[in-house]
Amino acid sequence: MKTNAIITDTHTHLYSEEFDKDRSEMIQRAIDAGVSRFFIPAIDSTCTESMYDLENKYPNNVFLMMGLHPTYVKENYLEELQHVEEELAKRKFYAIGEIGIDLYWDKTHLLQQQIAFRRQIQLAKHYKLPIVIHCREAFDEIFEILEEEKSEDLFGIFHCFSGTYEQALQAISYNMKLGIGGVVTFKNGKIDQFLNQIDLKHIVLETDSPYLAPIPFRGKRNESGYIIKVVDKLAQIYNLSANEIATITTENSKAIFGI
Repeated sequence: MKTNAIITDTHTHLYSEEFDKDRSEMIQRAIDAGVSRFFIPAIDSTCTESMYDLENKYPNNVFLMMGLHPTYVKENYLEELQHVEEELAKRKFYAIGEIGIDLYWDKTHLLQQQIAFRRQIQLAKHYKLPIVIHCREAFDEIFEILEEEKSEDLFGIFHCFSGTYEQALQAISYNMKLGIGGVVTFKNGKIDQFLNQIDLKHIVLETDSPYLAPIPFRGKRNESGYIIKVVDKLAQIYNLSANEIATITTENSKAIFGI
């Protein structure tokens, strides 16, 4: 459904090599669909230059984060954290992300992931920036650190939220909005069953493209324009118009990112 309201994709990897063949067309499709704000999470130092290129090309649409993704926390993680600190000292970013803990692929570097997560939370507090959390099979580990670090000046987004109702409430208690994307359209996604019990003021939209494409594109490459399918699903869940969903979630994103 086409909306007249501004739609914000709070999490999209527009620099991904999966878009190398048609990046500008894909971005234009999203803009034509009403998506005019793209927030770009960092992964590690190898994506920094491509992120800056995107920002130069779309200065009114693209807003950058800086951070070290938990699955990229390896032996050289201290050098990677140093890169994050150097970039933050140089220029403006809109969030520290994506950061967190991922125990789905590999548990070898749990300790290093915990150290990196804490250190980047400290950077967020120092720069008064939100954090964008990546959590995969690690709710307990993430909540343990958030419990120790929680404060008025710690806030952000629980990206790609896919937990239970209780975990949603716990995330919100740490000043986190819930990033809702394609998973909400999946038959086995589960979050659609309780989302209407969560006030819409706690929700932001995202695609995580090129990953996690919504129905009917599941299993294919995701792109920012497909966020319309997420808007439509939330309109059903909350019994509101697509325009209202777009407007409220964009306002929520402004509260987090400051723009």
